[in-house]
Amino acid sequence: MDVKWDKLDVNLSNGIKRAIKDMGFKTMTPVQAACIPLLLKNKDVAAEAVTGSGKTLAFLIPLLELLQNRNEKLKQHEVGGIIISPTRELATQTSQVLEHFLHHVDGLTQMLLVGGNSVASDIEKFKREGANIIIATPGRLEDLLTRKGDINLPAAVKSLELLVLDEADHLLNLATQTKEVEQLVRAGLRNPVLVAVHEKASKKCSTKDSNELDVSTPATLTNYYTVCEPEEKLSRLVGFLKSQGSHQKYMLFVSTCACVDYFATILKIVMRFEIFALHGKMKEKRYKVFDSFRKAASGVLICTDLMARGVDIAEVHWVIQYDPPSSAASFVHRCGRTARIGNEGSALVILLPTEDAYVDFIYRNQKVRLSEMVASPSEPETVSRVKSFQLEDRAVLDKALRAFVSHIQAYAKHECNVILRLKDETFKFGKLATGFGLLKLPRMPELKGKDVSDFEETKIDFNSIPYKDLQREKIRQEKLKKYQETGIWPKSQQNSKRNVCKQTESWSLSKQKKLDKKTKREKRKIKKEQQNAAGIKKTKRKRNFSQEDIDELAKDIALIKKLKKKKITQEEFDEKFDALSNDENSD
Repeated sequence: MDVKWDKLDVNLSNGIKRAIKDMGFKTMTPVQAACIPLLLKNKDVAAEAVTGSGKTLAFLIPLLELLQNRNEKLKQHEVGGIIISPTRELATQTSQVLEHFLHHVDGLTQMLLVGGNSVASDIEKFKREGANIIIATPGRLEDLLTRKGDINLPAAVKSLELLVLDEADHLLNLATQTKEVEQLVRAGLRNPVLVAVHEKASKKCSTKDSNELDVSTPATLTNYYTVCEPEEKLSRLVGFLKSQGSHQKYMLFVSTCACVDYFATILKIVMRFEIFALHGKMKEKRYKVFDSFRKAASGVLICTDLMARGVDIAEVHWVIQYDPPSSAASFVHRCGRTARIGNEGSALVILLPTEDAYVDFIYRNQKVRLSEMVASPSEPETVSRVKSFQLEDRAVLDKALRAFVSHIQAYAKHECNVILRLKDETFKFGKLATGFGLLKLPRMPELKGKDVSDFEETKIDFNSIPYKDLQREKIRQEKLKKYQETGIWPKSQQNSKRNVCKQTESWSLSKQKKLDKKTKREKRKIKKEQQNAAGIKKTKRKRNFSQEDIDELAKDIALIKKLKKKKITQEEFDEKFDALSNDENSD
């Protein structure tokens, strides 16, 4: 039910109309038709709509109209609008759309405040040019608002007309369902109006009752799932991509940054597709990759959930989820990167046989119905080729091991780990490792006590695998020589804190320890309150230290200082510290 722009019950300025016409939008989307009049009537609006429904224009247009209609025009350093976005990619995208409108609207300026640029350069730019509209990520905005002396941003926002929290549930970490945005309404909006726009289920996925239900994804989006054995997962993915063709545009979501690095490396070699890789640890490089993929006619963007929300990339034909995301809401947002603004698109999630319950879960939780896709043709030589890459370059071997470790740890933290049955005795860790193309299993607490007899380790001297990077290989050879002489692998001296860190432990164990500490603190607090209520005062025992105790403590401190200043190695520290401890015990 699209509505023409001239049917709005509020008037839009000529500049805004020209900008809309240039963008080619002849009609409004439902969320735009609902939100624009309400915001222009000074209502506080909480909008809930499927992803890709045109929410950006729903707040940009009223923001610009409100600022143009002020009795007093904004001065150079007066901020009338702030838009807060959860990621720099979404903030940058919003800034680009706003820039188009500002070409048709006189007297208003904007500034983008995101990570990747230095804070000092942002401060200087604001001092020099000012801004009437700020688009920012939360961290950078907080940094500038709390700074004193070099900038006074709080004074600049006294003329604020509209504050926009884009992806509000994500920004405030309210919950995993869009309906929880109602909590934001109750949190303090003065004239709250909740706008909820839903769509009927796609006919392609309809059942006798599905057309009667509101769904969380666009009606033009077709959602599929496929089930495959863990050892076939990678080869099935490659087979699917090849069957669809290199002329299309894909987004491939994986669970961790390490998985992005690994899959990007191997897919670049096994396929003649243009491969892009993007995750949160890439920092300055992120936007360049994002922009390149947006402009590309085809290719595969391998990414984490960093790219799941809000970003608008034209003509993405397929969204592929290599595994279920960490939350049900992320599933919907991932799918929403295709089939945007009325365009058709498809989404596929790849499940293991132990994860079949996820299909019913996502339907009950998000009202998204998945249709089973016939298994795509497999590329059986994929895993063997990936193994050969690791034998040729140790860097690929390192990435493979890191990816597998991070993948298992991410699954352990998954909100649906019960449904995914990771803790079941029947879960095939060995087969999963085979599917990753591993040459050997990594040492990790999560595999302790698990049956991995179905994994076949490659019979090879792993120390013989070289780095293609000559500098890295030179350093490795030096360490290998020391190892062969001493039997101890030299530890990196780049960070002395790492040299004294405790042994890696599983996430579940770490979480349990934190909970235990919290429980003990609460018990101590309750006991102290009970003692205070009973009038019992606890007297502190004085401990008498001898001169010998003080001397021993001074020796320990001196030894620790030497380690921190790298005057001694970790091994020398351990040896001397043990010697001091033994001397104390012998006394």
